[in-house]
Amino acid sequence: MILNLSDVLSEQHKTIEKDIPIEMEVFQSELGEFRILDKEPLAIRVEHVKGRELLITGKAKITVEIPCDRCLEPVETELVLDFTKDVDLSVPDGEQSEDLDETNYIDGYTLDAEQLIRNEVLIGWPTKILCSEDCKGICNVCGQNLNQGTCDCEDTSLDPRMSVIRDVFKNFKEV
Repeated sequence: MILNLSDVLSEQHKTIEKDIPIEMEVFQSELGEFRILDKEPLAIRVEHVKGRELLITGKAKITVEIPCDRCLEPVETELVLDFTKDVDLSVPDGEQSEDLDETNYIDGYTLDAEQLIRNEVLIGWPTKILCSEDCKGICNVCGQNLNQGTCDCEDTSLDPRMSVIRDVFKNFKEV
């Protein structure tokens, strides 16, 4: 959804407060595509600070289906989006510092709410997803989910290049 910022930036400096429905059904990133199972509307507030500076605040919750990092089973993960952005529109695009990201969701007098949501999901993306703390993962030979049962594969968990060190520990108990 596109928000028109002309009322906020005009002489009246009207504040925008809206609940914007999230239209995204699938979140796409370099990591892949992830289904969005549940989503609350984005409660956004855009207010004038001074000159061409805006204060943008927003809150929303989405539930995304992300595969477990060990066993690849889908895990429902709730992401809480709660952000405050200080945006200065008077600075030309080329002169903005690298830590500011408003150039890709604000274009002139419009704000792209979907792009803003996408940015916030990327910022809040969890670094590690596990279906449970004691997840056993998958067999690196046959791909069997070890949480659902064992496999008949040979235990190759030790690197054969480490066999010399393993022999040292077997032969010399003092080490």
